[in-house]
Amino acid sequence: MIDNPLYGRDYLRMLDLTVQELQLVLDTAAAFKNRWASDPISAQQQAPFTGQAVAIIMEKPSLRTRVSFERAVERLGAQAIVMSDTTSAFSRGESLQDTMLVLERYVDALVIRSFDQSRIQEMADWATIPVVNALTDAFHPCQGLADFMTIQECFGQLKGLKLAYLGDGANNMAHTYLEGAALFGMQAVIAAPAGYQPDPQYLSDAQASAAQTGAELIVCESPEEALAGANVVITDSWASMGFEAEHAKRVEVFRPYQVSMESFKLAAEGAIFLHCLPAHRGEEVLDEVMDAGFSRIYDEAENRMHAQQALLYLLMSKEMPA
Repeated sequence: MIDNPLYGRDYLRMLDLTVQELQLVLDTAAAFKNRWASDPISAQQQAPFTGQAVAIIMEKPSLRTRVSFERAVERLGAQAIVMSDTTSAFSRGESLQDTMLVLERYVDALVIRSFDQSRIQEMADWATIPVVNALTDAFHPCQGLADFMTIQECFGQLKGLKLAYLGDGANNMAHTYLEGAALFGMQAVIAAPAGYQPDPQYLSDAQASAAQTGAELIVCESPEEALAGANVVITDSWASMGFEAEHAKRVEVFRPYQVSMESFKLAAEGAIFLHCLPAHRGEEVLDEVMDAGFSRIYDEAENRMHAQQALLYLLMSKEMPA
């Protein structure tokens, strides 16, 4: 009998899980976080995956993703095998089929930071071990877990809150917030200029989920509409990885979407600010917001580790956490 509904599953986007399953991940992450804070020696002794290993493949540069996953794997007692240079993993042109069918003989789960969503989907189709999306051009679902965990820590709930996202609505974070808000029954308003709004298919997928949970998803061009009464204000860099050559153009297009102390005043009393980092201070957000008392960017970054520890535990264990 397998008590844990996530055992052996893949996590490629937030819609891969139900709201109950996502809540299980967040609750498990909170329990792990509290355990490590109150009694780290005991927490380390309870590491359940001694003798197991997780492959972490970084096809894109990484700070938070790599370090947070390595620490999460270590806290579970497993070995983290990191492949991040140009001479490892897929550098020799081997097929995804062969690579996956070999790797699964060595490791118990695979974490990959890659490019096209279809690429990581193909990996998951071939592999029989859990595959975790650590970022693609379409989604960043592990960052999403950390963000919704942080929001829940601040407000004690998720359902009914208003989330405002300003900036590039076509990037992986905007798509992820749409899916998470849809599942958790939130109101999400994506404010982005024409030509930089969410992928219609991903928006449609999220809208279908929202219809089941009572969530409200809005895409608009007005930052003021998004910010009005928002409980959570979020932005991201205007030129994500792969779009650096467009930086100067994007700065001009997105300038009205900059989060400043003045614009933040439109949000609800007690609102918080999030940014997945790295941030370009002075562009999408000013220092006065990044460093304000309502900014939760460093809690958000820390929660990557706790959320990923919980996720990997649930994907790799037949049993529910004690």
